[in-house]
Amino acid sequence: MEKEASPKENITSLVDAQDLDKDTLALQKDQGEPSKESTGGPKLDNDGGEDVLIDKSARSRDVKSKDGGKNLDNNPSHGDIGGKIDESRDLESKVQDKELDSDKGQKDTAHKVESKEQEEKLHKDGLHDSLGRKADESKDLESKNEEETNQTTDEILGEEEEQEPVFDGNEIPGMAANRSMSTRSLDLDSENQGVVEKAVALKNLVKVKGVVVVSTFLRRLSGKRDEDGDAENKAAQREEVTEGRAQAIAIKGRIILYTRLGCQDCKETRLFFYRKKLPYVEINIDVYPSRKLELEKFAGSYAVPKVFFNEILIGGLSELKGLDESGKLNEKIEYLIREAPSSEAPLPPLSGEDDLSNSGAIDELALLARKMKEFVDVKDRFHKMRRFTNCFSGSEAVDFLSEDQYLEREEAIEFGRKLASKLFFQNVLEENLFEDGNHLYRFLDDDPIVSQCQNIPRGIIDVKPKPILEIASRLRFLYFAILEAYVSEDGKHVDYRSIHGSEEFARYMRIVEELQRVEVKDMNREERLAFFINLYNMMAIHAILVWGHPAGAIERKRMFGDFNYVVGGSTYSLSAIQNGILRGNQRPPYNLLKPFGAKDKRSLVALPYPEPLIHFALVCGTRSGPALRCYSPGDIDKELMEAARDFLRNGGLFINFDSKVASANKILKCIDFGKNDVEVLKHSSNYLDPAISEALLEFLADSQLKVIYQPYDWGLNC
Repeated sequence: MEKEASPKENITSLVDAQDLDKDTLALQKDQGEPSKESTGGPKLDNDGGEDVLIDKSARSRDVKSKDGGKNLDNNPSHGDIGGKIDESRDLESKVQDKELDSDKGQKDTAHKVESKEQEEKLHKDGLHDSLGRKADESKDLESKNEEETNQTTDEILGEEEEQEPVFDGNEIPGMAANRSMSTRSLDLDSENQGVVEKAVALKNLVKVKGVVVVSTFLRRLSGKRDEDGDAENKAAQREEVTEGRAQAIAIKGRIILYTRLGCQDCKETRLFFYRKKLPYVEINIDVYPSRKLELEKFAGSYAVPKVFFNEILIGGLSELKGLDESGKLNEKIEYLIREAPSSEAPLPPLSGEDDLSNSGAIDELALLARKMKEFVDVKDRFHKMRRFTNCFSGSEAVDFLSEDQYLEREEAIEFGRKLASKLFFQNVLEENLFEDGNHLYRFLDDDPIVSQCQNIPRGIIDVKPKPILEIASRLRFLYFAILEAYVSEDGKHVDYRSIHGSEEFARYMRIVEELQRVEVKDMNREERLAFFINLYNMMAIHAILVWGHPAGAIERKRMFGDFNYVVGGSTYSLSAIQNGILRGNQRPPYNLLKPFGAKDKRSLVALPYPEPLIHFALVCGTRSGPALRCYSPGDIDKELMEAARDFLRNGGLFINFDSKVASANKILKCIDFGKNDVEVLKHSSNYLDPAISEALLEFLADSQLKVIYQPYDWGLNC
């Protein structure tokens, strides 16, 4: 942003820069912007200084028009000096009146009086002497101004180069052009050199300083980075999230692709349609098992891939390539463009098809909890000098249970504890499980934090909660299907647009709603590790689809800290999963406290010690992050080691033994890999090629490598 300086600030800058006397200052102001009267006013007839002055005024107008009227916007407009010398006092008054209108009250009365006195002094001393003296000073002023401008700009920009500067929308795109034009104006020979050009140079100096400093401050404050040099606003980022694929061909018909998990020909068929820009609907017979019978009916077998253009069976990958090579594929595409699918064509997956979410036996306790919620008085209450929203007292709950279940009061208290253990409600201060009296309790979906979670369903689910291992298995299966259908084979590029509109993602949202009352403590280390890694990666995709890709540090902090799921009655953010669960409740960077306190029940779910390899598995939608994978509890340690090898061998770590420099991804800077660069390199050697690993360890035993961390690319991995 460019902030216009006031006239007094401009004058102060000029005087401080080169200690100009009042005569020069007045001349500069008079040459700033010609008024209408000066344009059509009489010219000076004298030789020498008067003609030079008229020529300089013309040059000043040319420079101003080229610069778009931006270089001298802050200088006061006094009109042409030649016109003022021959004009009468009445004409001067009119010019000053117009000046007051154009300046819009920016100049005060004292400033105008001072300018008028300076003009009279110039008139008395003679323009010839003044201009002659200023022409001699212009050479020194020119070199000093140019030197100071370059020096100041180099200092500021040099400081920014250390911080990896990027264009974030605060710089003015035309600044370089304006700066070069003002430099050319300073290079004119001494005969044609005018004070206006010197004023332009000084003005540009102020602009350069102001714009660069403001840009630097805003960049450091917001943390915005875009290595492509193109600033993006929030709307553009959301559009980028949903743009995944190239613009597809518009067709009336429908392409149905039958696939299954782990099929290489299915992957190549997807890539074929992607290159041809043909939209298709995928039916994975592992995700939709009921469609196997349909496929056998239409194609005669379960073999995949199988492609249908409307009701016409095209075949598999080889048939597609054959049509493309013979040129007949274009005829089929023309048919799809013209003809809509008939009733005999296979249908796309229906919402909820073959979905086991929210299905099962009715939970009698859930029905009772729903009935109790209607009976007790849920409202805001004060307790221990604090105000709690949407809560009820323990005595009210005991009264309801005694009356509804025909229980004695002690029995009703035990029944209430059973409901609380099933996570239907909990104490607002987590002081007890359930007690009679004035203790306050709150239903799970009434909690102000839980209610903001992205997977919380409306109301109480009627069916019994399924075991966490069953839900984790279905999530893993669905996550694998999403990766195969909408993520590139190397795992580095995600088609967010297709994910957002897919039935797989809608099913994922229904599955994660079942997590609100599960027992996470029932999982062992391997099951917990695989479950939370897969959940983290899907949560990050969900966050980008809902909130957009974060543009700077502030938005990233909000995404990692405020995008929550409720799991087992507790809220988990991306940061809580990474640092609280997977890193064994370790402090996040630049934080003083651990994610979970001593009384936090989530600490019981945390792994006993940090798992460094999780940094090669967690993906938050950035280009510098690792590849997306699906992890299973049976082979979790092996899969994490493979992820580490792929990451480090494909750009995560470069070693130049000749120059004794190692270039590492900033992910390796995490303290989990070591307290210093030597420990980081030794840890990384476990996942490099054997020859490189051996050479690295021998080199570290005799000398030391300098580690340079690569700039982290926060751009979206689409």
